[in-house]
Amino acid sequence: MKLVAVGESAAHVCCRYRLLAFAPVLAAAGYSLDIVPFPETAWGRLTLGNRLRDANAVILQRRLLSDFELGRIRRAAKTLIFDFDDAVWLRDSYSAKGFDDRRRDARFRATVAACDLVVAGNGYLAEHARRFTAKPVEVIPTCVDVSRYTAAAHTETRNARLVWVGSRSTLRGLDRFRAVLEQLGQGVPGVRLRMICDDFLQFQNLLVEKCPWGEATEARDLAEADIGVSWIPDDPWSRGKCGLKILQYQAAGLPVITNPVGVHAELVQPHRTGVLATEPHEWIDAVRTLAAQPLTRRVYGTAAREQVTQTFSVTAGALRWVEALQRLLKPRGG
Repeated sequence: MKLVAVGESAAHVCCRYRLLAFAPVLAAAGYSLDIVPFPETAWGRLTLGNRLRDANAVILQRRLLSDFELGRIRRAAKTLIFDFDDAVWLRDSYSAKGFDDRRRDARFRATVAACDLVVAGNGYLAEHARRFTAKPVEVIPTCVDVSRYTAAAHTETRNARLVWVGSRSTLRGLDRFRAVLEQLGQGVPGVRLRMICDDFLQFQNLLVEKCPWGEATEARDLAEADIGVSWIPDDPWSRGKCGLKILQYQAAGLPVITNPVGVHAELVQPHRTGVLATEPHEWIDAVRTLAAQPLTRRVYGTAAREQVTQTFSVTAGALRWVEALQRLLKPRGG
């Protein structure tokens, strides 16, 4: 059966992690996957339907379209699926206009209502989508290919290396966390922050190791660290995040320290895979403790990698897609 996904380019992080990563398993189950970037020109959008008519199912990823554009895709698609991994009906945490956006909200409701299946990246997103459709809403988390990651060695060290991975667009979140990071630099001797990114921040009290992001070097740069860190604001937009950073840290066998917002509280199990911390003193205590205990880091990191392998691996996610597609596309009368 032929699947056609319409969204950003094949190089976009959401397409890579939420669709293309699953392609081999989908192919083995009899589903081909083509990626069609959403056209930038009016003519391209007008004729998009012609590229979708021979597909058994069309996957619209993240895009919230006008009524006209959505209507044309709906008429062209035999089966229409919406896949999303953010609270796309809202503006983000850093918008000066606030979270609410009537146009986005209206388009989200219309999209969900028009689709035969909605695939959400976490339970928070799925719960919101279910308010606007009686059709199936499945939770398929963002997943990682664990085989790409080498587990961290966790040798004894006097200079604990925290790691944060992201892109220029997510640096604003790390900058909001600056005050706590400065306190970490003062409160934990020798601690440093490895940033894997296409841009970097500077701190007065915390040494930064700059690692330009590269697909070929990302896994190695993570495995050379000691502790993964992630922080997001406690707000409606952030509760829709799917925790990719944490999953990458865990795939690399790292314990994680994070604040308990959204899926963070599900991905990190205290005293098993990492530490949940809210107040600055909790962050300092967590870093200080893990920095001094390589065996604890290894135990937490091993459990974290096993958790990802079982629940958040590409294989696990692809099998969820296959099961959802089989239910949706089964022959009539079957």
